[in-house]
Amino acid sequence: MSEAFGGPHGAPVSDRVPVLRLGDVLLVTLQGDLHDSTAQQLQDDLAEAIVRSGATGVIMDISGVEIVDSFLGRVLAEIAGQTDLLAARTVVVGMRPAVAITLVELGLTLPGVHTALNTEVAMELLTGQALSSRFRGLRRETQ
Repeated sequence: MSEAFGGPHGAPVSDRVPVLRLGDVLLVTLQGDLHDSTAQQLQDDLAEAIVRSGATGVIMDISGVEIVDSFLGRVLAEIAGQTDLLAARTVVVGMRPAVAITLVELGLTLPGVHTALNTEVAMELLTGQALSSRFRGLRRETQ
């Protein structure tokens, strides 16, 4: 079952990043640039969706993001910290090689952020169905 969270009372709003519910996991797909107001709205919507749905995991798909700067790195880390406080785990998927290189070059670590090679591995991880051999595609950033 999937459900979308958006504006007041769950009504979708065009300037917001959609938050889709897939069982106990919320899926967020970032496309293009994330501006300050959109990032803040995403954090608010995601927190509300976690509390309302009881989700235990969040998948952030950044495959549509061409460039990661310190702002987006900070937003991802803040979302992971926020979801952790709400008893959910965050996994970032779809990171392009150029994005990973940029994060390293900028010296950005993403504390509390797990990464997986794709959404399938992230879903398995978050729903507890992952076999130990599948964890090769998983990485947790620590400080």
